[in-house]
Amino acid sequence: MKQPQIFFIHFAGGNRYSFSFLEQRLPGFETIPLELPGRGSRMKEPLLKDFDAAAQDLYQQVIERLSGPRFLICGHSMGAYLTLRVTNLLERSGRYPTGIIVSGNAGPGIVDREKKIRYLLPRDAFIAELQRLGGLTQEVIDHEELFSIFEPILRADFEIAERNNLAKEPAVQAPLYAMMGDQEDHVAQIDNWSRFTRRRFRKQVLAGDHFFILKHPDRMAEIISTFYRQEQEQALLQQ
Repeated sequence: MKQPQIFFIHFAGGNRYSFSFLEQRLPGFETIPLELPGRGSRMKEPLLKDFDAAAQDLYQQVIERLSGPRFLICGHSMGAYLTLRVTNLLERSGRYPTGIIVSGNAGPGIVDREKKIRYLLPRDAFIAELQRLGGLTQEVIDHEELFSIFEPILRADFEIAERNNLAKEPAVQAPLYAMMGDQEDHVAQIDNWSRFTRRRFRKQVLAGDHFFILKHPDRMAEIISTFYRQEQEQALLQQ
């Protein structure tokens, strides 16, 4: 029997290696990191700035690699928003994930009165926001040539994340597991994600900031494996 698959959707500024810290800890799965254009192995392709176009690109990648009915989709931050849309696209085409895992935000429709339009920030303010969020080392920020490569990718990805039209996105059939760091903005509103599934909703808050996932690789792998096993058992019971 083929291994169940996990499709990973990276955060803003990420690439196909963003979840490599997890892949080695999930030996029972075929791990498939997805990658948007303009970075990594797709560096020569133009960046996308439109949410719908990005979701469609990722959907096509999943379709091309999907090998059976047993699979998860996992996305962090920007990737969490895209996970929701990609799952709706898959379900409309008759392909139903065993479950989805979203992390790094409290879901669509959360109103932030102090929200910055990050992709339009002046450079100094943009750098300050990156330092607040973490995920990009100070060495990269201080290296003019390196940062000049990352900056347009980050701005494009922030535009995708911040101009999404998900507030009225239909709930998916897939069970949903939401995770956030206890220092993240809006962590108290993590239950907002429950609006976007018609099935079981679970949640977990772990210690850390926006990139808490990097601090808890073993716990993350355990959550993913347990979530998959429980949902697979539920699906078998309902047959």
